[in-house]
Amino acid sequence: MACQSPAESKPESNEPAQSKLVLSAADIGVEGDSVLQLAAGGHHDFTIKVPAVGRYKISFDAAGTDSTSFWLEDYVTNTDGRQYNITGSLKPGDWSTLSSVDGSPLDTGSHPVRIHADGGALELKSISLEMMQPRRASPLTHLQNMEGENWELVWSDEFDGEGLPDTSKWSYNVGNWGWGNNEPQYYTDARLKNARQENGNLIIEAHQNDMGQPWTSARLTTQGKHAFKYGKIEFRAKVPPGRGTWAAGWLLGEAYRDEISWPYCGEIDVLECVGYEINDTTGKGKNHSTCHTRAYYFKQGNQIGAEIEVDSMFQDFHTYTIEWHPKRIDAFVDGAYFFTYDKTANEWEWPFDKPQNIIVNLAVGGGWGGAKGIDSTWQSHQYILDYVRVYQKAD
Repeated sequence: MACQSPAESKPESNEPAQSKLVLSAADIGVEGDSVLQLAAGGHHDFTIKVPAVGRYKISFDAAGTDSTSFWLEDYVTNTDGRQYNITGSLKPGDWSTLSSVDGSPLDTGSHPVRIHADGGALELKSISLEMMQPRRASPLTHLQNMEGENWELVWSDEFDGEGLPDTSKWSYNVGNWGWGNNEPQYYTDARLKNARQENGNLIIEAHQNDMGQPWTSARLTTQGKHAFKYGKIEFRAKVPPGRGTWAAGWLLGEAYRDEISWPYCGEIDVLECVGYEINDTTGKGKNHSTCHTRAYYFKQGNQIGAEIEVDSMFQDFHTYTIEWHPKRIDAFVDGAYFFTYDKTANEWEWPFDKPQNIIVNLAVGGGWGGAKGIDSTWQSHQYILDYVRVYQKAD
């Protein structure tokens, strides 16, 4: 279908964008006291009724010892045996300073949650949730034809402008809640230092000790703007070296609302590179392409994917590609085929008959990117994209 700009999408709720929910100790089930007290290693279960789907700032009026840390687990009654940490590990304040985290994803409705105290005792007076980004459905879905002999370009961003990326194509995921992988970076919103068009490229730049955060970076998504179903999707990019970097160009199901949505919604990793696999001098490293579904995903240890060696990963642009057909997904680097996912028995194996959003981001650390630590001698890293393109088949 032809490339076009969508109308502005609206939040999926009539709740105001800055809706705020405050829970006292009594609201979370503490009887006869105004403070929840947990011993080290303890936890407390309660329910949060979320008024609207989106990404929230979650703040805790809490105190503890120097060794205390705590975190909030969502969907504690889930049937998949998962732990959904939606805040990362936090340090308590001293009653005068709130402990908070930005960007935690929450769907509308009742959430059975659990607060955990680790390392030391915790006292908690209240929890507040404030909407930062209401979820917006993508108003435009591009359905690509996959029958024919030739490829036809139907959507792209060539990054030929200057300044911030094109807001008709991209929005931002914002925050520092850990992103499901214990990542320390704070993804910023429309901040030139972290995401900008320059000399015909998109530069996503991570900075150490920035904005009071260990790292800042950017995560751009077409969610709320454009969704895609089938087609050839290409990322032409240079990825950064440096132990701790984790650059990605990928697709995530439009159906994602919060963490329990994944991996049911499906994920297609096209470009995924970690810095500790890249030689800091020669640039030789590996690209990984993986499809995550409820049947096969990395937290079960049975994900289906492949890797391919790539030369000069940060010196030269390389083209990372998938061809997404109705019954299979093929992966390529610089035109060289290296992987097929073709499990289609049921919706757990094949959620890829539904639209996906395109995401580009540069993480630092986390379960995979930080598996060998983060090299603190690096003050910044650049992930540089020449273009993102979507094609369909034509006669």
